[in-house]
Amino acid sequence: MDEQLLQLKREIRDMIRLDFIIPEDIPEIELYMDQVTRFMDQQLEHNKRTQEDKILTKTMINNYTKNRLLPPPKNKRYSKEHIILLIYIYYLKNVLPIGDIQKILTPMTLHFGNAEKMAEIYNDIYELEKSQYFNIEASTAKAAALVEKRFPQNEDAYLNKMAFIYLLGYDMFSKKRLIEKLIDELPDEDPKAAQAEAKAEKKAGRVGKKAVRGRTGLKKAAAQKGKVTAGQKSGIRKTAVKKATVKPTAAKKTVTRKPVEKKAVGNKAVTNKTVGKNSAE
Repeated sequence: MDEQLLQLKREIRDMIRLDFIIPEDIPEIELYMDQVTRFMDQQLEHNKRTQEDKILTKTMINNYTKNRLLPPPKNKRYSKEHIILLIYIYYLKNVLPIGDIQKILTPMTLHFGNAEKMAEIYNDIYELEKSQYFNIEASTAKAAALVEKRFPQNEDAYLNKMAFIYLLGYDMFSKKRLIEKLIDELPDEDPKAAQAEAKAEKKAGRVGKKAVRGRTGLKKAAAQKGKVTAGQKSGIRKTAVKKATVKPTAAKKTVTRKPVEKKAVGNKAVTNKTVGKNSAE
């Protein structure tokens, strides 16, 4: 029986083995959408049920952004924070509706929306997942052992599998109910209003910085106005000297005009000017 249990554990280990994305493997650089889908497919390939299954598609990413599960990309590029959120969405979407996932992740994007903090949280959750994997393995093997006692596989393979599936389903359903109760206890935060508030705070911060820069510029201008450089001082002195030195005005030239000589022609006195024919006669 012990050998059978060990063999069962090995089989369960192979069946429930999931690929995880190691924190160090998440790219630090921004990726385009094609690169994001390729990265997720390569990292989580063994989680597919069939080869035709897709881990992530462009349509999925667009829908997540539309439903505010994911912040919009910047210049069509996705950051490390986007990748981390997509990993959370990938695991949660199989057991929870979009609305519940939104309620879980909205506080994450609002309050821990920087790469350093989100990477730190993801690293801690990853460590918890690794230890939880062995707990899942042990509890699943225990459920299989209980089924084997009641419905031995060598007597009825169908009943054995059906009972095992039912126990696993019951386990999943009970945990799903617990998840829903925990989600209901989370605060309601409207992602649209929260994003608008965050933008307003960011804008106010930029306005404050501009005001500080403006005051600094005025102070510099006033200080600059009070300063007189050596070159400016030299120019002032030269201007003063020029104003003090006035050139004497040039004396007006006196023009002495010669008296006009008069010639007597007949009974009339005529000047040297040209005399017309009538006068000459």
